[in-house]
Amino acid sequence: MERIAIDMDEVIADAVGKFIKLYNRDFNVPLDLKIDAGNEIYHHVPQDINQKWFEYINEPGFFRDLDVIADSQRVIKALQQKYDVYIVSAAMEFRNSLVDKYDWLAEHFPFIDWQHIMFCGNKIVNVDIIIDDRTKNFINFSGRPLLFTSPHNLLVTAYERVNNWEEVAGLLL
Repeated sequence: MERIAIDMDEVIADAVGKFIKLYNRDFNVPLDLKIDAGNEIYHHVPQDINQKWFEYINEPGFFRDLDVIADSQRVIKALQQKYDVYIVSAAMEFRNSLVDKYDWLAEHFPFIDWQHIMFCGNKIVNVDIIIDDRTKNFINFSGRPLLFTSPHNLLVTAYERVNNWEEVAGLLL
C-alpha cells in the first residue's frame, strides 16, 4: 500500500483564518482577506505590528480551534481505504502547538490513529506522496509532491498543484 504524508496548517487546518480573526479582534481594523500571490499573511499588516503573527502562533491554544479545510475530512477518510495515510506536521517549530494539534486531530480526524501522526522538525519522511503547502518540504523528497494552494505559494509553478480537497480526490481516488 502506498503511503501519503499530509501537512496540517493550511492543508487541513485554517491557520490564516484564525490569524485574521485575532488580528481583527485586537486591532479593530479589517484585514484584507485577499492576500497577494506569493506573500505571507504578515506582509499585509503594518510594519510595526507584523510580528503579531508570530506572537499568535506561539500562544497556547492558537492551534486548538482552527477551522477545518473544506472536504479534507471526507477525502482523507476515503484515502485511507487506498493508502497508508499519515499526518505530518512541523509542530516542533511552535512548542505550544503539540498538544493543541494532537487534540485538534482527535476531535476533527478521530479516524486517524496516533501511530499515523508525526510531529517533527524537518519533514524527512519516507512516503510515496506528500501533500503540503510549503515547497521547502519537497527538497530531497523522492516521491510525488502535491503543492496545496495557499496565497504564499501561488507564484510557484515547479510542482503539481492541488487547489482543494476535491482535486486531491480526483487525482488520488
